[in-house]
Amino acid sequence: MSEMGDASAEKANKFLALLESSSVPILGDGAMGTMLNARGVNFEQCLDALNLTRPALVAEIHRAYIDAGAQVIQTNTFGANRFKLAAHGLEDKVAEINRSGVELARRVVMASFKDVLVAGDVGPLGVRMAPYGRVQPEQARRAFAEQIVALAEAGADLIIIETFSDAYEIREAVAAAKEVTSLPVIASMTFTRDDRTLLGDSPTRVATLLVESGADLIGVNCSGGPAQLWRILRQMRAVAPQARFSIMPNAGWPEQAGGRIMYPANPDYFGEYALAFCEAGAVLVGGCCGTTPQHIAAMRRALDEQSTGCAPTAGELSLPFESEEPFSSPDRPSHMAQKLAAGQFVVSVEMDPPRGLSAHKLLAGASLLAEAGADVINVADSPMARMRMSPWAVCDLVQRTVQVETTLHFPTRGRNLLRVQGDLLAAHALGIRNVFVVMGDPTSIGDYPEAMDDYDLVPSGLIKLIKQNFNAGVDHAGSDIGQPTAYFVGCALNLTPQDVDREIKNLRRKIEAGADFVLTQPVYEPKLAEAFLQRYADQFGPLHTPVLVGVLPLYSARHAAFLHNEVPGISIPEEMQQRIRQAGEAAPREGIQIALELVEQMRSWAAGIYIMPQFNRYDLAAEIIEGVRQ
Repeated sequence: MSEMGDASAEKANKFLALLESSSVPILGDGAMGTMLNARGVNFEQCLDALNLTRPALVAEIHRAYIDAGAQVIQTNTFGANRFKLAAHGLEDKVAEINRSGVELARRVVMASFKDVLVAGDVGPLGVRMAPYGRVQPEQARRAFAEQIVALAEAGADLIIIETFSDAYEIREAVAAAKEVTSLPVIASMTFTRDDRTLLGDSPTRVATLLVESGADLIGVNCSGGPAQLWRILRQMRAVAPQARFSIMPNAGWPEQAGGRIMYPANPDYFGEYALAFCEAGAVLVGGCCGTTPQHIAAMRRALDEQSTGCAPTAGELSLPFESEEPFSSPDRPSHMAQKLAAGQFVVSVEMDPPRGLSAHKLLAGASLLAEAGADVINVADSPMARMRMSPWAVCDLVQRTVQVETTLHFPTRGRNLLRVQGDLLAAHALGIRNVFVVMGDPTSIGDYPEAMDDYDLVPSGLIKLIKQNFNAGVDHAGSDIGQPTAYFVGCALNLTPQDVDREIKNLRRKIEAGADFVLTQPVYEPKLAEAFLQRYADQFGPLHTPVLVGVLPLYSARHAAFLHNEVPGISIPEEMQQRIRQAGEAAPREGIQIALELVEQMRSWAAGIYIMPQFNRYDLAAEIIEGVRQ
């Protein structure tokens, strides 16, 4: 280890000395995947495995970037971690693929007779970390360490950790690198069109987190074109003026033409931005997706011609944003309605809208839930009367971005008859087909206790308005609305109420108004729930309306005690509370097990379940979904 440590220190000094000695940024290379694809390699293949199967092809691309003037080339190991390689059955070849990537790049450097450094390339794991995924931080760190050890031992001059969208994941990657090697570490994140990471972090927050991680260089890569990264760089440097920055943009936002992915930014444009990046504080520049040796050559020429510092020469690049809206067809029926009609066991999960402008974390959670097998995402409306983003806007974002159907919570409280109908028209135009009608929480318990709390319709009245008017093509006054809506309407139910007769009476009123499905409060005593349904059947006949039973996984002893003692309508048996108390730190796992046991007890009469994840632990909800599906 001492010899490896000495070699790493020497390489670190070499890279850092190169940075200090240059008056203009060091130039990196461009895209590897773009070049491989242009040579006939399908993106569905394992590109990293080409180090073993087609080394000459990879070497040819390395050589092209060196000839273009790159001073740092990245190994073809972006996806060579245990998780991504497992998708190709290659998880046992982590060390071999990474070693071959470094050795291949180094052979090309030696053959070029140029003083070029080799950066060991490390990308994201390809799986989400908790709470938006099932991979725990210690698992992620071990996977990164495994890859980075192989890169360092094979002779990489530095480590570049790039194209991350999760600040917590990149923190684990940097920590792993610092634990297993003394090589310089570059930490680079990617941003969406709105200058936020996929999980909603701003450039200033990212800069702060990356500096705190201990990375030697921090920066941005991929994302959009040069103009966006120039803008982000300026924001990051404002809060971290002493940091050293790496900037490697895509060649603009990708577009599909003739079955190929095309990037609009040309090489000359990149040459201009190389100087703008320098002026903004970058010490390492290069390219990402869509860039070629021609882009790098243009940057090389621009930097070489600028002998006395840099001058900004770039303006903004504006590209239109186009999105598909597969859920907006006027006559599209509810997918959930179709599944229930077919007798499928439907899984619905509740999510709260964000408190501010960013919906990135919610979308990441929705994506995880959809991948786990959720049929529909329920979006709450101002839960606990707390101010949040409008739920029908969130429904639209989830349906367009994640491609999973949503159910809109639609409280009557706080809405007059005009607003109710206007919101229904808007939601339908956005492709929302499922609405869950509730009274809503009183404003007196929330952020604005003095806010208006009136309403023109009770839940059964709103259900009737939707089913008998809007779904017939007319509004409350009987005026034509152009065409019938296709709403599938749900109502609320407590299966274990204090006053059983009153709850049955309210349910009957909602069913007669036309409710299509029922969502219940969390159930912890299935026998009491069955007794309620039997009592309803004794009075009105069997309940044929599909019931999705509430499942709220217990998280801790304190959580269970709070629900039992302070939340109206929830009663948790002492035996269940005792199991959670005895589980200690493993209480969340015990909560999952209890939830699965409850589902099995209710599966014979329930049409599905309605999961309510606590504390945004969507990873735990996903485990319940997978357990139910199995």
